[in-house]
Amino acid sequence: MLSGGSSPVPAGTMTMAGNGRTCILRGIRNSYLRSSRSGVGCVQLAGRKPQRSFTHQDLADRGNLDSCIPAYQKANELLNGDRLLQCVQDQVRERQTVPCRIPKGSYMQYLPRAYCNYYPGLNRLTASAGSVVHPSSATTDSRIIHSTAVVHPESVLGEGVEIGAFCTVGPHVKLGSGCILHPGSHVFGDTQLGDNCVLFTGAVVGADIPGKTVIGNNNSVGYHAVVGVKCQDMKYKEGDECSLYIGDNNDIREFVSIHRSSKPDDETRVGNDNLIMGSCHIAHDCKIGNRNIFANGTLLGGHVVVEDLVHTGGAVAVHQFSHIGSYSFLAGGSMVDRDVPMFMMVAGDRAKLRGLNLEGMRRCGFSDVEVRSIRKVYQKLFMSNDAGIGIEEKLSELEQVEEFRAIPAVGMMLQSIRHCFEENRRGICSFRHWSSV
Repeated sequence: MLSGGSSPVPAGTMTMAGNGRTCILRGIRNSYLRSSRSGVGCVQLAGRKPQRSFTHQDLADRGNLDSCIPAYQKANELLNGDRLLQCVQDQVRERQTVPCRIPKGSYMQYLPRAYCNYYPGLNRLTASAGSVVHPSSATTDSRIIHSTAVVHPESVLGEGVEIGAFCTVGPHVKLGSGCILHPGSHVFGDTQLGDNCVLFTGAVVGADIPGKTVIGNNNSVGYHAVVGVKCQDMKYKEGDECSLYIGDNNDIREFVSIHRSSKPDDETRVGNDNLIMGSCHIAHDCKIGNRNIFANGTLLGGHVVVEDLVHTGGAVAVHQFSHIGSYSFLAGGSMVDRDVPMFMMVAGDRAKLRGLNLEGMRRCGFSDVEVRSIRKVYQKLFMSNDAGIGIEEKLSELEQVEEFRAIPAVGMMLQSIRHCFEENRRGICSFRHWSSV
């Protein structure tokens, strides 16, 4: 609203405010209009308190007001905002409030009002004629496409899709129902997003290279994350159709990178319900299971396999081709260069076995009987003083104990340890008291 003195300005309205020297339309990501050293004022962003509000006398001079209008006309030409422009001019002269209602809960409420095509009487913004959209999208009120977004005509948009300012949607993209692309996010290449996916500002999904990226339902991709791009592997050949598959309900946070596979006959795969915190990296050909939590800065090299319900601390690095078993815990700062069996806890540079992830097992619902049995097996394998008996012999002996055979969790643990010694595996992490493995 136009106010005098230091009267408060309600959030959600457009006002003339500023220092009396500039006339700009403040936009996201360095808007089309730049500051000018002449004019009346600037348009206030939604919900932001002005430095100083104009008095009515400031706007009484018609010459000052007219000096402001060319900037609005330029904005009208660039942003297709003729209706809003006329509304602003009329209301400024009449010294009245300029309403600009935006649907609650929509990211559009955070955009500069001059960037939106406002239609009085409607409760939402609709697809603008200035956007390049799929023919069905241009006439469907359930979709919201910002006027500065570039949406290829061959892309397929589901019901309720919202595409913000300066977004890019490529020709082979399929967006499921309810997807939201925040301002400045991009989807390229042969990419498919399931229902209710959210891409935050700066996120890039897919790439204009052969192959595809498939993402399931209810996933979020954080600020400036990069998902489904070309791998960082010297054996990758240009033109190979490599792929990435991501399941449902994954929370991929800011600055995460997840790469496609390095060969057409392999794939990078991420399961369901994973939390991948900021600045994590999942390299080519990795296989990630379900319900894992990777803390900030976790780095997984190529071909790493992570099973289910694995937790990592911050700044963990895992060597290529390593295998991380279910229910294991990798302590912060660990450098893991070998396999980690199920239920184990490792720590340190060239990580060593530090015991069992007992707390994680209890949280996952293992009974006291199962936990006690697993502890007995761990002690017999790694803490006994049976000199001259190798771990292979110990495994065979424990597999024959009737007490342990009746508990499936023990059998899973023994099988996981045995797999670490297979020919194509890297071997098990050293126990902290071993001199060598």
